Formats: sequence, C-alpha cells, structure tokens
Amino acid sequence: MGDAMVTADSLIGCYMMANRMHGVIYVGVSSQLVTRVGQHRAGVIDGFTKRYGLKRLVWYEFHETIVGAIQREKSLKRWPRDWKTNLIERTNPHWDDLFTGLVRASGAEPDPEAYRNWTPPEE
Repeated sequence: MGDAMVTADSLIGCYMMANRMHGVIYVGVSSQLVTRVGQHRAGVIDGFTKRYGLKRLVWYEFHETIVGAIQREKSLKRWPRDWKTNLIERTNPHWDDLFTGLVRASGAEPDPEAYRNWTPPEE
C-alpha cells in the first residue's frame, strides 16, 4: 500500500465554505478536494477564508475534469447570494459541516503534514 502518510486525494470538485448558517460564503475549486478543504479548516491558507473563519464545508460536488470544475466555480461566483443559499439548503438545510462525509466518501486520509508545510503556489 505504501506510506501511511501518503494521501489518496485526487478528487476534483467545486465547493462552498461558510462560517455559520447564513453566514459568509466562499466558492472554491480544487483537484485535491479533501486536502484543500482540510487546509481551509486548519486555517493555513491566508486570505478570504482565513480572514472570515470559513471552516465549515457546506456544499460540494465532484467533477470529472478540472476544466469543468473551474467553469462551475466561475458560474457559481456570478450567482446571486440567494441562489447559492438555495443550492446549499437543497442538500444541507442546516448548513452542517460536510467534511467528515466527504472524507468518508473519498476514502482519502487528509495528511496533517500537508497543512503545516503548505505554501502558496508561485504566481
């Protein structure tokens, strides 16, 4: 199987983070969904999600390709807030944190070292 610390996270997805029910919403995209959401939750990524304490995964969907996921993210970012709220509440009416379910569904174990040693990509 290999190293226990190696993550099997190659899930492509679009996702929304929030700080609380009906709170601030962030729309993101990643080709390593479990790891990326874990980084937001650990507060290791400087920027919007850290500034507003967005640690709750309230919505996500998987995509076959990163191109499709990015298109979806751009589309969602143009949507009015009410539409995003409606999309979240269709599957998650109480804005529960879906991270545990995502990890379970993926079979991936988020690597804690990935959060501690994370550095932003070069611009």
